Order: sequence, then structure tokens, then C-alpha cells
Amino acid sequence: MSDTNQLVRRDNTPASRPETGDAQRKLTLSPPVDVIEDERGVTLWADLPGVAREDLEIRVHDGNLRIEASARIPTREGLRLQHAEVRVPDFARSFTLGADFDTSKIEAKLNDGVLTLLIPRREEARPRRVEIQAG
Repeated sequence: MSDTNQLVRRDNTPASRPETGDAQRKLTLSPPVDVIEDERGVTLWADLPGVAREDLEIRVHDGNLRIEASARIPTREGLRLQHAEVRVPDFARSFTLGADFDTSKIEAKLNDGVLTLLIPRREEARPRRVEIQAG
């Protein structure tokens, strides 16, 4: 079995190749999302593998919800990457929220690469039961 990837030149300096326009472009993925809606609001689960809390940004403006994140491949301190075949992606996804939702009360949790957003309905937009009076 032979590997044709040159990792180190003969003089023990790392091999490099010129950065072209395509190599410099960042890979941006649209993360898979599950959305469940009930009378209280919407719960959204987004898969963001390799994303740490400090690399995640959630913005709401004018009824638009935007999720942006960058993944990292953990590398132990003192080690130097010689060759990588995995491209570390950025994630981006946008949603339009209706006026029924209270964007000031959105709750966000990131656990094991899964982002959970709880987007409540405004109290006045929630379904309610109307009492019927006799007579």
C-alpha cells in the first residue's frame, strides 16, 4: 500500500501547496434541523458537530432568526497537524419567524453538538379555550 501524499520534504520542512481561490474558501454547511410546533411555541434542534459555545452566534432581527457557527477539530497541545483530509465547516441557517412568536424570550442550549432553541408564542397568540355560558 502506498500513499502519494507528501507530508514532509526531504529537508524535514512541512510540505505546502499554493493557496488557490478554491482552497481559501471556507466550507459552509446548512445544518440539519428538526422543528416541532405546539400551542406553547416552537422547539428547534440543530446538529452542529464540533461547535463550542464560544463559536456559536444566534441573532434575531426583524422576525429573522440566524444561526452561525464554526466547528473545530480538537488538537492536543504541542502537536502539529501534518496532514488533514477533513475540512472543518462553518454552519449557517436562517428562519423567518411570524409575529406570533416572542423573540425576546428565546432560550438556547448547546449540548454535545446539538443546539436546542425554545421559541415561545406570545401569550395573546396562544390558543385558549372559550367558556360557554348558559342562558
